[in-house]
Amino acid sequence: MTQSAITYEYERIADIKRLNFITDSLQKEIPANGTVLDVGCGNGVISRHLGQFGYVVLGIDISQKTIDVARSKNTLPNVKFEAISAEQLTASGQTYDAVICSEVLEHLHHPEVLLRTIYASLKDGGTLVVTVPNGNGPREVCVTKPMLKARNNPGLWSFINNVKKALGFKGTTVQSQADNLDHVQFFSRKDLEQLANANDFEIIRFAKTNFVEDVFPFSLFTKRVKALQTLDCKVAELLPYSFTGGFNTLWKKTTR
Repeated sequence: MTQSAITYEYERIADIKRLNFITDSLQKEIPANGTVLDVGCGNGVISRHLGQFGYVVLGIDISQKTIDVARSKNTLPNVKFEAISAEQLTASGQTYDAVICSEVLEHLHHPEVLLRTIYASLKDGGTLVVTVPNGNGPREVCVTKPMLKARNNPGLWSFINNVKKALGFKGTTVQSQADNLDHVQFFSRKDLEQLANANDFEIIRFAKTNFVEDVFPFSLFTKRVKALQTLDCKVAELLPYSFTGGFNTLWKKTTR
C-alpha cells in the first residue's frame, strides 16, 4: 500500500503521533513483511494500521469484548485477533520480530510478569515498542490521580460522572472497550528505564507525546480543535521530559 493510501482510525493528534512513532520504529528495525505481536491490542486500531504496511500482525487481548470489536473492523488478511493472554500464547513457542505494548503497562499491578512473557516471545535482538502515560505528567497528576481518589467519596463520584456525561465524555476509548481502564502504575522516565533493565531490555529511544490538551478544562476546547492539539504536541517537544503527557519508547531485547 502506498503511503498516500494509508488511513488512520485515530482522530486525536496525540494518538496519531503515537501511531507514527510505532510505525516509524518498526520500519527502521524489522523487515517489511516482519511478524508483529500487539499485546493488549484492545479494539485493534494499532494492529490494523500496521497491517497496512505489510506486517503480519497478531493482536491479542484478554477481553473478548474488545476482540469482537477488533475482528468486526478488520478487512486485512495479514492481521488476526485472538482473545488470549500473552502467557498462553508464549506456550506455543512462536516468536516475533517485534512486540507492541501500547498503553498497557500502566494497567498492570505486576508489569514485570508481562515483560518476562514478552521477552520469551521476541526473537533474539527483537524490538519492543512501549508507550505509557508519564506518571508525573499533567494528565496523570491533574486528572487520573484525583479521579481515583474521588471514587472513595460516592457523592462526589456521582457528581463528577454526571458532569462528565453532560460534557460529552465517555467511559471507553477509541483504543479499547475494556470494562476496567484504571491506571495502577505511574511511571517516571527513571522508573521505566529501571523496569526495562530489570527485565533484560534496553531503552534506545525516548519520545514525547503531548502537554495539556487532554487535561480538563483545556480538553473542552482542544478535543474540538485539531490545530490546538497539534500546537500542544509541538509545545511538548520544547519542554523537559517531566512535562510530557506520555512516553513513546523503543526497547531492544538484550542477552541474558
